[in-house]
Amino acid sequence: MRLSIVIPAFNEERRLGRMLDAYLPWFDRKYGAAAELLVVVNGSTDATASVARERERRWPALRVIVEPRAIGKGGAILRGMALARGDLIGFVDADGATPPEAFDDLVERIGDAGIVIANRWDPASRIAPQPWQRRVASRIFNALVRMLFRLPIRDTQCGAKVMRRDAALAVMPRLGLTRWAFDVDLLYCLRRAGYAIRQVPTVWRDEQGSRLRIARASAEMFVAIVRLRLLYSPFRGIVTVYDRTLGRWVHREARRGQPATDQTAGNSRH
Repeated sequence: MRLSIVIPAFNEERRLGRMLDAYLPWFDRKYGAAAELLVVVNGSTDATASVARERERRWPALRVIVEPRAIGKGGAILRGMALARGDLIGFVDADGATPPEAFDDLVERIGDAGIVIANRWDPASRIAPQPWQRRVASRIFNALVRMLFRLPIRDTQCGAKVMRRDAALAVMPRLGLTRWAFDVDLLYCLRRAGYAIRQVPTVWRDEQGSRLRIARASAEMFVAIVRLRLLYSPFRGIVTVYDRTLGRWVHREARRGQPATDQTAGNSRH
C-alpha cells in the first residue's frame, strides 16, 4: 500500500464529515486501493464516531477506530500509526484546515526525506487570515522550540505531516504523549535519529469551530515544551515530581475542556 492517512478526531461531529467528504473522493481517484484513511476517534462525547462510521460503510478505504479514553492527538496518531499499512504514513487534522490537494502535495514532495511537513510561514504558502492572538501564540511557541530544542523548523504545529514508514517505525517507541508537544517530540526524535526533515509551503485555512482558549492554551504550551525539554535532559526527575503533584491537577483541568486543534496532544506516558 502506498499511503496511510491518520486522522485524530476529538468531538469533531460538525467538521469531520465535511473533511472526509473532501478527502475520500480525492484519494480514491488518485490512489484507489493503494491508499487508506484511518479515523481515530478518542474520548469523544458527541456523534463523531457515527459521522465516521456512516462514511466507512460507503468507502472501503476508510477505517474507523474508536478509543473511549481521551488519549489526545498524540495518542490517537500513535494508535493509527500502529495500524497503518502504507509505505508512507501521514496525519492531518479532522477540521479540514488542510485541503486534500495540499496534503497530497506533501506526499509528492517527500523525496528522500524521513518526513515532510507543511510550513504555513513559508512566503509561498496561501493562508487564510488568523486571529492575531493565535498568530502571536504560534510565534512564541515556535521561538521556544527553536531555543530549547535547536530545531530549525518554522512551523512545528501545522497538523499536516507525512513520513516514510521506516522513519515512523524507528521513532514510535520513543514518543510520549506530551500535551501540546507531540509534534515537537516527533520532529526532535526524527532529527536525533538522523532523518531529514523537509518543509514545504502549503494551503491552509483557519476553520470555524475550534474550542481553543488562547490564554490557557499558551500557558499549557509553555509547560509542555519545558517539560519535554526536561525529559531529554539529565533533570528528567523533575518531571516525575511534577507529574505526581501539580501535573495531576493541570492534566485533569485540561481534559475537562480538551480542544480539538492543530496543537492538541495527550498526556505524557514517559
